[in-house]
Amino acid sequence: MEATVQEWNRAMAIIEQDLAATAEVSELAKAALTSEYHFRRMFSSLAGIPISEYIRRRRLTAATAEILGGATVLEVAVRYGYGSAEAFTRAFKAMHGLTPSEARRPGAVLHSQPQLRFHLRVEGNTDMKHRIVDKGAFHLIGLKARVPLVHSGPNQAIIDFQRSLDPALTARLLELADTDPSGPLSVTDNINEQRTEGSELDYWHAVASTKAAPEGLDSLGVPAGQWVVFEAEGKFPEVLQSMWADAATEWFPANPYRWAPGPEMLSVQVEAGGTHGRGQLWIPVERDTAGSAPA
Repeated sequence: MEATVQEWNRAMAIIEQDLAATAEVSELAKAALTSEYHFRRMFSSLAGIPISEYIRRRRLTAATAEILGGATVLEVAVRYGYGSAEAFTRAFKAMHGLTPSEARRPGAVLHSQPQLRFHLRVEGNTDMKHRIVDKGAFHLIGLKARVPLVHSGPNQAIIDFQRSLDPALTARLLELADTDPSGPLSVTDNINEQRTEGSELDYWHAVASTKAAPEGLDSLGVPAGQWVVFEAEGKFPEVLQSMWADAATEWFPANPYRWAPGPEMLSVQVEAGGTHGRGQLWIPVERDTAGSAPA
């Protein structure tokens, strides 16, 4: 795990070598000894923002220092690869809420993106209940909606989608459920690799089944493969949020697996009152032959 931390910090250092140039994510993934797909997914989970957004904000932070140092907007725009002074000003205002000229005024409040550094955290205070499952091919059957990606806070599009569902749909779906994970599932799939805020993904209200989908329902064929299954029980919704966080920050860095393409499935059983329950999180994985083995 210590080696993994060093490799990820090496990737962060590559970004800092020349903030005027846009770092290639493929090169960062090589430095971290993993695939680009896994690097993007893990970075978003660990940092809370996509790698592309982090790089953009680091570059704008450096560009802001040059603006405050007296450089002209055009000089900075050219140096940081913007097509025009106007394009740079739009990006600058999106980050700071101010134009470059307004930012130079005394008392202007600006934003910055600190350099990320990964640290080895030795706590061991979380018993991560998990198992690796070799699962045959199956189908997800249900209804899906294309919704925007929201990194923090409620996703209103998902809330609206769930509210629009006919209550009888779940009962109909449960008649088709005949394989794990059991019960009604919340599924995310087809996520943009950049994982930028507002980019779209498929959200499913579905069940896992070996049967064919009846007419009027959506279906997704899932090939055979390996999954890591996390289980948690406790206060809702905090226990689910902790399960996602622990998977990204504790389990993946310490185990010889990487996030694989495919749907991510969440099965939840909430007790009466809605404040306590159990959950299972299924994430597709593959052996990380390029990365370091756990210590």
